[in-house]
Amino acid sequence: MNCGLVVVDQTEAHRDLLREAAEHASGADAEIVLLTLMSEERYESDIETLESIGSVENVSYDSSAVLDAAANEASDTAREILPDEIGFKSIAKAIDDDERAHAVLDTATDQGCDHIYVLGRHRSPTGKALFGDVAQQIVLNFDGYVTLSTN
Repeated sequence: MNCGLVVVDQTEAHRDLLREAAEHASGADAEIVLLTLMSEERYESDIETLESIGSVENVSYDSSAVLDAAANEASDTAREILPDEIGFKSIAKAIDDDERAHAVLDTATDQGCDHIYVLGRHRSPTGKALFGDVAQQIVLNFDGYVTLSTN
């Protein structure tokens, strides 16, 4: 692995996924790209919140501040989890929910990643992994390794 893309959120399952990617990256001297995906609805809501705060404080915020904040939050998590020798960068994107798989695949390609780490849904009572549509699209369409966790 030269570069791994980890789809992150602020949940313990995503932190565990990042820890797993860190183990692989440290053994391969690879870099990690953290991708935070934000729904368009949340993005618009956060922009409205910033605009209302800005009007009270008499300050203007750029709409990119919302994505920057999400990327910074992912970077803070990475600094807590990743060993110092692992290089990383954080990217945040606002997307429609039906574009999640495409956003992951496009980012992996754009960043030159050869491995993707993503959460699936869960396991059935019989132990069968249930991936969900997004994870399935990533597995079927990525020309590289995909690690799925069902935590």
